[in-house]
Amino acid sequence: MISKRTFLAAVTLFSAAAVFAPPVQAADQVVRIGWLRGPNDITLAKSRGTLEKALSEKGIKVEWAGPFPAAAPAFEALNAGSIDITAGSSTSAIAALSARIPLVIFAYQKMASGSEGIVATKGSGIATIRDLAGKKVAVNRGGTGEYLLMRGLETNGIDPASVERVYLSPSDSGPSFSQGHVDAWATWDPFLTIAEKAYDGTVIADGAAIRSDNAVVLVASREFAMDKADQLQLVFDVIKAENAWAVANKPEAGAIWAKEMNVPADLGAKIGENNAVPTTGVSETDVKQINAVAEWYVTSGIIPAVPDIADGVVELK
Repeated sequence: MISKRTFLAAVTLFSAAAVFAPPVQAADQVVRIGWLRGPNDITLAKSRGTLEKALSEKGIKVEWAGPFPAAAPAFEALNAGSIDITAGSSTSAIAALSARIPLVIFAYQKMASGSEGIVATKGSGIATIRDLAGKKVAVNRGGTGEYLLMRGLETNGIDPASVERVYLSPSDSGPSFSQGHVDAWATWDPFLTIAEKAYDGTVIADGAAIRSDNAVVLVASREFAMDKADQLQLVFDVIKAENAWAVANKPEAGAIWAKEMNVPADLGAKIGENNAVPTTGVSETDVKQINAVAEWYVTSGIIPAVPDIADGVVELK
């Protein structure tokens, strides 16, 4: 873990160097943020304009990239050097760290049980996870969907080999689900709410029933976290304020997320209730939790080895 002391030292050194250094080029005063069409704090800050306002007061410009349909392509953009900061799940971050993408996790948000789960198509005859044997289930490879399915099967003593995993992106999973090409879909919000409310699906297990230990995480490139530590802290300060507003105003936050995600407005209330939960810096307990999921990933054959989770975390105040 990049400790708070190390991180603050980087901020101090950066500030001291600024006193003696020549004027910073405009390119150095840009934070590039990749946003996902998802109910997270970054999407909220983008919609409300709070990041631009706060950072512009410090002479920093925000450039938005996206929207990305899921964490995997956003992490690829980060790996390519196209963005500095983005959001995703702890499961997707584990896969990215396993693939040696140079990212660091700087914020952690335990997912509410209602924000993820497994949903079955109407008429599939699937009422419980045990009924998935012999069926086709849409998941995103190495991400939250595959984690939820595999975890749910393990929790219920079902042989994973008895269930066909259909690897699809979230944008492709929706049509496949609605057209009956798959029998079920392991996914997260807003897709879970869409599948249930718009596609008349049945949620057969939520995060609690699956015993999910998944979380939403905010990540930055390792280079950005070390070279522009002060800017990362500024971004996190705004994110924390946005999150506190969302927790106190769930219906309003849900309405914003629904609009940003281009989903029916009447889904906003449930999306807000499911996803407006506290975001914090990453604690040692959180690191242990992410590491436990990584170990489970290895045991389940999703990744070959446990990445160094502690080294992939920066501790912010």
